[in-house]
Amino acid sequence: MQSDMQKAIFLDRDGVLIRERGDYTWLLEDMQINDGVVEALQAFSKAGYLLIIISNQGGIGKGLYTKEEADFLHFHLCRFLSVKNVVITEIYYCPHHPSTSNCLCRKPLPLLMEKAIARFQLDASKCFFIGDADRDIEAGIAAGVNVLKLEVNGNLLDLKLAYK
Repeated sequence: MQSDMQKAIFLDRDGVLIRERGDYTWLLEDMQINDGVVEALQAFSKAGYLLIIISNQGGIGKGLYTKEEADFLHFHLCRFLSVKNVVITEIYYCPHHPSTSNCLCRKPLPLLMEKAIARFQLDASKCFFIGDADRDIEAGIAAGVNVLKLEVNGNLLDLKLAYK
């Protein structure tokens, strides 16, 4: 049964896939894809990895934008990538912010990755989490996946990932 399990690359959104601006990004005109994202995701897909985004979206909890606005941005991100033959399997995000509520889904807690691991029958030992913050790395370790830290807004192609 273990051989039937899939593998995935978990990706933080802001700072890894799209430009970290130092402010919340929910408007389409503020979204800028980081260098190397398309090519790296194409390579990960070709190597058989599912691509799953794991993101904190605390601006929703603060009332700065809505889930619908976040989903609209995610729809356009996925549409842009699909034109480049990259399929995002799923996007999980925490809409809470510690200043307004307590939750179990905000990174560095691993709940969103654990949900994906169960739902898609993933072999955690063959999965990677790529993030740009300590909370991403902590969440990946807690979920039992391999972790890689990218410099904020770094080029995904610079990572030394053995994705074969």
